[in-house]
Amino acid sequence: MVDSRRVREKNNKPALPGPVVYWMQRDQRVQDNWALLYAAEEARKYQVPLLVVFNLVPRFGDTTLRHYDFMFRGLSEVEDELRALDIPFYLLQGKPEVTLSDFVAKHQVGQVVCDFNPLRFTDDWRVRVGATITVRLCEVDAHNIIPAWIASPKLEFAAYTLRPKIHRLLPEFLTKFGMLEKQTVPATLSSQIDWEGLINEVVTDRTVAIVDWLVPGSIAAKKNLGIFCAERLDAYAEKRNDPTLNFLSHLSPYLHFGQLSAQRVALTVSGAVASKPSRDAYLEELIVRRELADNFCFYNSDYDTVPGAHAWAQKTISEHADDKREYVYTALEFEQAQTHDELWNAAQREMVTTGKMHGFMRMYWAKKILEWTPDAQTAITSALYLNDKYSLDGSDPNGVTGVMWSICGVHDRAWNERPVFGKIRYMNYNGCKRKFDIAAYMEKFSEEPNLFV
Repeated sequence: MVDSRRVREKNNKPALPGPVVYWMQRDQRVQDNWALLYAAEEARKYQVPLLVVFNLVPRFGDTTLRHYDFMFRGLSEVEDELRALDIPFYLLQGKPEVTLSDFVAKHQVGQVVCDFNPLRFTDDWRVRVGATITVRLCEVDAHNIIPAWIASPKLEFAAYTLRPKIHRLLPEFLTKFGMLEKQTVPATLSSQIDWEGLINEVVTDRTVAIVDWLVPGSIAAKKNLGIFCAERLDAYAEKRNDPTLNFLSHLSPYLHFGQLSAQRVALTVSGAVASKPSRDAYLEELIVRRELADNFCFYNSDYDTVPGAHAWAQKTISEHADDKREYVYTALEFEQAQTHDELWNAAQREMVTTGKMHGFMRMYWAKKILEWTPDAQTAITSALYLNDKYSLDGSDPNGVTGVMWSICGVHDRAWNERPVFGKIRYMNYNGCKRKFDIAAYMEKFSEEPNLFV
């Protein structure tokens, strides 16, 4: 049984006789998916068919061909897996309040179950759909181990205020999953989707190349999780902050697209043969820090603006708003890695070419954008644009919160005051030089011809 605390009503309308629809959004997988398991439970309870729907909106932030390719190849796997369980999978295209409403009417749907995402534009979809359809709409937090509204009822100040709440609830929520099984109430299977045709037709920015170093989908995600635990986890605590080494998990794209459950990762890492410091360090980032990001975006409507920062940070940003910047770059100069700092340029090129940036470098990268833009809000906007356009895990609460930590001191404390930054934590080139071989990193992501054409 799915814990009822994972479920929230979104429109206070009744569940009626008819198929149960799972509206898949953030959690694009079949197994290890609490939202889909809940929808299956409701279908069994009412002895009705279970249908799965994915709605492709006309535009999703700064999504590019890189993101669509990764997502569509994962969804193709979802469709095949659902077909083997006799569950139809439908791809809708358009505004959700129109497409979902039409689908509910056409198929005489009895209720709709959706997954949870704290970003405002996705919640706006659910609000509009809930108001438009005539049947129950509920959401299930299948992304967090502890549902966001259960982990905390309010905006948390920092990791240290959320951590004890998370650890207290983990024994209740970090449980094994049941298996989604073949459906007993028959449903007419939908037509197979032409994913190759779709990737050729989708309207998006096609200048950002797809990646070939990471295979999309749940099968590859679980394989890469196993490789990480066997080969890199043991030294994670010691070597994770060195961008010249390969000791990260590389699971963030899978987690972002929901092709891999964070709960499955936590269960696997907890049972892995690896040093306790490394297991603890990874689980702190996977659970506490990642769920802190959802908390920030869920409870803070200003999550991507300066007013979303702590009062102390807003004050210091205001006091240093007119400080002279030694360098000021345009958005295009940032995008094309044309700054005076070759370490920063290498980080930008890493993101452009691979779809990922090492976590340590992403902090340095964002803080330098603050230092080299006219004001903090311009820095936030520039950093989010670049991150969302090039990173496979862009348009995500983790990315938003990381940028706000770097630029506005979110979840951080006040530090020694200095020009431009005020009391926001500072990072510099020499600090990086003391931590890792910056020459090796810069060589790895040296400039290539025609990279930004």
